[in-house]
Amino acid sequence: MPIDAHRWLMTAPGAPLQRQDFAAIPGPGEVVVAVAGCGVCHTDLGYFYDGVRTNQPLPLALGHEISGHVVAAGEGAAAWMGRAVIVPAVLPCGECDLCRRGLATICRAQKMPGNDIQGGFGSHIVVPARGLCPVDEARLAAAGLTLPQVSIVADALTTPYQAVRRAGVAPGDVAVVVGVGGVGGYCVQVARAFGAEVVAIDVDARKLDAIVADGGAALGLNAREHDAKALKKAVADFAKQRGLRATEWKIFECSGSAAGQTTAFSLLVHGATLSVVGFTMDKVEVRLSNLMAFDARALGNWGCPPEFYPAALDLVLDGKVLLAPFVETHPLAEINAVFHAVHQREITRRAVMVP
Repeated sequence: MPIDAHRWLMTAPGAPLQRQDFAAIPGPGEVVVAVAGCGVCHTDLGYFYDGVRTNQPLPLALGHEISGHVVAAGEGAAAWMGRAVIVPAVLPCGECDLCRRGLATICRAQKMPGNDIQGGFGSHIVVPARGLCPVDEARLAAAGLTLPQVSIVADALTTPYQAVRRAGVAPGDVAVVVGVGGVGGYCVQVARAFGAEVVAIDVDARKLDAIVADGGAALGLNAREHDAKALKKAVADFAKQRGLRATEWKIFECSGSAAGQTTAFSLLVHGATLSVVGFTMDKVEVRLSNLMAFDARALGNWGCPPEFYPAALDLVLDGKVLLAPFVETHPLAEINAVFHAVHQREITRRAVMVP
């Protein structure tokens, strides 16, 4: 039976999002999720303000950090009825050659809400049931969290989780996170949970203070106050003081800016791993031969396979990664004002829209 629903559509870059009523109907293998919360990601702002193209033509509801309850299910998906879930930001098909070979993040049939299909800035969303991450609401309550708050696990947490996991972060490592906003702040926490000693680099003193105080960074460095050479020396001095290696640093570029990417590349040491997590349309000029000279490697990171979501969520429910200090909720009806405030950096915590 159709469910009366609404969503906020992007009709053109920069034009106010418009509310649209629609009937939510699940097809075979699909579910309807009543949205509890949907996070505002900088990828959404890239579509809205910067002209980054969505795969599905406009009009389109943005939003890919989604939590909620399954309220309707199509054929083959009835087992999900009534369950609290997080919708992965990237839903691979699970059936193609790439998926079968463990390469789900590059599945060519993947569905990303707010890009390939209608997104989560609405009251309901229709999504494939395959890959949904169940949420134990008893554990959620015991952790002092709400279902809207954990919506950001869908990207802001799982994307850096996948980057940290792929980089092979382990106890005794030096991890350097460049850009400690939404995704970068969680990258700091995840790297710390994996046992690394973490250095945070940003241009915002408030973010640095917060990530050192509450996010697990052992050292914060302001890139406005240090040139590239001074930043690298400061990290090297930190490693020496802590008795850590001067080689094999794990570097995570999370700023999604040309300056941040240049900074991250300049931090390469012998055996380093550079993980590019943030996105920008800007180009940078680097000497790729440094990868050869340092016997280093660079990795791109696109989302996180759904099978790793439960482990990432466990870090939150076990208190190893904090969400509450870095998330704030807003009524969905205020989405246009919130988009503007996030874009103007008037909101520095992760904004979650609640229908």
